[in-house]
Amino acid sequence: MLTLQNVNQYYGSSHTLWDINIDLRKGSCTCLMGRNGVGKTTLLKSIMGLETIRKGDIIFDGTALTKNSTEKRAKLGIGYVPQGRDIFAQLTVEDNLRIGLAARRDKIRTIPERIFELFPVLKEMLHRRGGDLSGGQQQQLAIGRALTIDPTILILDEPTEGIQPNIVKLIGDVITQLNEEENITILLVEQKLPFARRVGKNFIIMDRGRSVAMGKMEDLKDELVSEYLTV
Repeated sequence: MLTLQNVNQYYGSSHTLWDINIDLRKGSCTCLMGRNGVGKTTLLKSIMGLETIRKGDIIFDGTALTKNSTEKRAKLGIGYVPQGRDIFAQLTVEDNLRIGLAARRDKIRTIPERIFELFPVLKEMLHRRGGDLSGGQQQQLAIGRALTIDPTILILDEPTEGIQPNIVKLIGDVITQLNEEENITILLVEQKLPFARRVGKNFIIMDRGRSVAMGKMEDLKDELVSEYLTV
């Protein structure tokens, strides 16, 4: 479904991603892991076209993405929840959700009721400004906005960062439900190892801009955790 072939990215003269090769199959749920500053967010931004790659190919469902804008990538069915959520603080919950509808391939302009089933608080606060929501509510809004495009793959950058435990559990339940019941492919950056083990079926570990290990989540052994994940 999503393939990265020899992807290299630079910030000026600084080489940040080195020959990244990843192949995500449809219906997979993969946790991208690694210490801070190893290139995880840069990799997600490169997939979305928010960062320009210097070399390599990114292919989604047979379509080469390298020359496509972020908006075109969304219209292909790639949902993205950035680190920090990036909701529109001055707009209402409803308006935030409606923004995502513009990228739907089926041209539907009604917010899917499914989003309110997954996140009931969004319906309760439909006319509240996004900036008035708590951090956990804003994260639900960010995920809900990504789901309005009817994605076939959902990319999330640290969806549990700074979120209270009960909402972390809710987000984990939603990710699992979307993956297992709706067959949405999931790629998420996650620092919390228990959460990653709970929701992920596969893992990829990055270190210094390189992919250094990958496999099924049950194969994430203590030796790898100690070498690449512990602080």
